Parts: sequence; C-alpha cells; structure tokens
Amino acid sequence: MEFLLLILGLTVLVVGGEFLVKGAVGIARNLEISPLVIGLTVVSFGTSAPELLVSLQAATEGSPEIAVGNVIGSNIANLALVLGVTVLIFPIIVERQTKLIDWPVMMLATIFFYIFLSDGEIKLWEGIVLFSSLIVFVAWRIRKSRKKSKLIIDEHVDNESTFLAVGYLMLGLIGLYFGSEWFVDGAVGIADYLDVPKGVIGVTVVAFGTSAPELVVSCVAAYRKQSDISIGTLIGSNIFNIMAVIGLTSIVSPIDLSGVGVSQFLNFDMYWVTGIAVALLPMLYLGAKFGRFKGALLLVSYLLYVSIIVSANI
Repeated sequence: MEFLLLILGLTVLVVGGEFLVKGAVGIARNLEISPLVIGLTVVSFGTSAPELLVSLQAATEGSPEIAVGNVIGSNIANLALVLGVTVLIFPIIVERQTKLIDWPVMMLATIFFYIFLSDGEIKLWEGIVLFSSLIVFVAWRIRKSRKKSKLIIDEHVDNESTFLAVGYLMLGLIGLYFGSEWFVDGAVGIADYLDVPKGVIGVTVVAFGTSAPELVVSCVAAYRKQSDISIGTLIGSNIFNIMAVIGLTSIVSPIDLSGVGVSQFLNFDMYWVTGIAVALLPMLYLGAKFGRFKGALLLVSYLLYVSIIVSANI
C-alpha cells in the first residue's frame, strides 16, 4: 500500500507541476507581468504553503523548534537539493534581475532571520517587520514588472483566457498539495516498515517530500524553457519561508526557543543555510548558464549536510 501511495503521489506531483507552470505562464502573459515575478510570488507562495501550515500548527501547539527547523531545512533543500537536481537535468539561464534584486533580498531576509533568532525568540514586532517587508517587496516587484512589460514568450503556450490560466494554476496547486502529502505518507510508511530511525526520516524522506513541489515545478519550468520561473520559484520560496512563514507564525504566536535551546540552529543549521545562500552568488555570475557542474556542487553540499545530521542521530 505504501508503494502505491508513493507512486500515486509522485504522479500527481508531476501532473500538478505541469498545470502550475502552464497556468503561471498564461497569467503572466495576460496580465503583462514577467514570468519571473509570477515565479517569485504566486508559484513560490503556493509551493511553500505546506511549510506555512506546518509552522503555524507547530508554534500554536508549543513546538517552536519544529516551526524554525521546518523553514531552515526547507531553505537548505530548495537551494542545495532542488536547484542542484534541476540544473543537473536542465541547465538554466539566470535573469539579470535575479542577480541584482532577488538574491540580495533573499540574503537580507536570511541575515534578519539570524539576527532576530539570536536571542532565542522571534517577537511579535519582528514578525510584523518580516511580513510587512514581504508585502512591500512583492508590490514593488509587480509594479516594476508591469511598468517594463518585459515578457518572455513561450511558443508552446496558447493565448488562453486569464480565467483558464487561473484554473490551470489552481489545479496545479491542488495537485502539488495532495501529491506531496501522499508522497510523504508513502515514503514514511516504507521507512517505518524498514525500521529506519525517525531522525533519519525527518532529514531525508520528509525533507525531500516537502521540497518535492518546488523540485517538480522547477524541473517542469526548466524543461518548458521557462528558467525564470524555475529560479524565481526557489528564491521566492526562500524569501516567503522567512518573511511570511516565520513572520506570520511569530505574529500569531511569538516563537520562543529559550526552553528548547537555540544553539543547534545558530551554531550549525543557520551556518549552512547562510553559507549556501552566499555560495550561490558567484554561481549566478560565473558563466552564461547555471550548469551541471554548479548543480553538482550544490547537491554535494546538501548530501554532506544530510550525512552530518544522520550521523548525529544514529
């Protein structure tokens, strides 16, 4: 049964990813917004919705370490695992705006996250700062995109109505939600059957499962020559995870790690998420494409991170 659930989840993920990209590109064309901005906003927000729900539930139920760990682990997986695998399959061309605007915003959000977390608590006002900054960034990005009207045309996309494009987008989001849930349930069931330690399951199976929507969307986008959606989805997802997931969670219930310890996050995990984000910058600038060698380096860094976590939990 677990194997069938795993296969069903993977199938729904792939189909959902295809619908999501098709709908996102259609909306971008009809509203004269660049696909990159759609990737940074609608697509990345949609693929990060599970992280938001998990973090809100964890914080309100008295498990703040899960809320923070969920965001840190997802951000590491997005850049090191998902981007690494995507460019290993389909090398992509990075847009100039990604280098000059989106990466700096992601890096700035990561730095603020570290600063706010350094005292062991993310307070209400800090959450407001994070979430309001996201609203300002998204509004400015959309306005700038519409003003320039720099569209990337995909000959495989028909001039469908905005209503139909939104329908594709919604079908894609629904498919990604249920597909990732079934995939994780099936994978965890198999791991339980094989008597794999829970800590190992968390950093491998569950981490991969929660990053599966971003992985599928990025691969589909790169395959359809919409590389701006691919890289925009991942960077946008990391921005969303910090500014919206952590921001909204701390607004609903301030995140207090003083009782469970914050040293693990500050002295290990945050170093990894910050280091990978910093290492991404020269990769974006060196060479005309984000190719397979860079993807291999990112993937190796993720495997090294996971191996260290696994060895510490066995």
